[in-house]
Amino acid sequence: MFRVLPLLALPALLALAACNRTIYTVDGVTDGDTFYLSQQAMFSDDPATQSWVTYSLAKSACQLEVGGPIPSRVSTYGCEFQARQLLLVRWEQYRVVDPASADDYLDALAGVRDAGFLDEYVVHYFGRRSWQVPAEVNLQAFDAWRRGHLTGHRPVTRITGSWNYADAGRTIGATPFPEQEE
Repeated sequence: MFRVLPLLALPALLALAACNRTIYTVDGVTDGDTFYLSQQAMFSDDPATQSWVTYSLAKSACQLEVGGPIPSRVSTYGCEFQARQLLLVRWEQYRVVDPASADDYLDALAGVRDAGFLDEYVVHYFGRRSWQVPAEVNLQAFDAWRRGHLTGHRPVTRITGSWNYADAGRTIGATPFPEQEE
């Protein structure tokens, strides 16, 4: 069944992703100026998968907004934090509809957020030296909390699509969205 709710924001995100290819050209080849969802992700009924669709679209739209010579390789605190927040919002929406839905990673991440450490989690597990991180991020407090609550934890990132790489308008290694019958 085609999932409608997580894709309500899809038209706005696709408009961002459908940028003029000449803007992001390196040596005549565009490098990640459009994000395509995998067919598996588009048509999956799995709540965790659909939550990761939200993450993937949010992060890719943010990367395009930040821009730069190769938007698909942009990594900022803001993009990662916002995408993980939206991942959890979507997961919680599914949990309201089906409380039996479970995903070890998403449930653990919700616990991190509920403890007030989502900022710190993002910086600790995904941070880069180039990131501008808010001053109120308290990694020492998170480290103490993490030791008692995230024993054996492994961070997860599931990207449910891919950036296209095209030369002169020809798509290489990516398939555009399939036509949908209404």
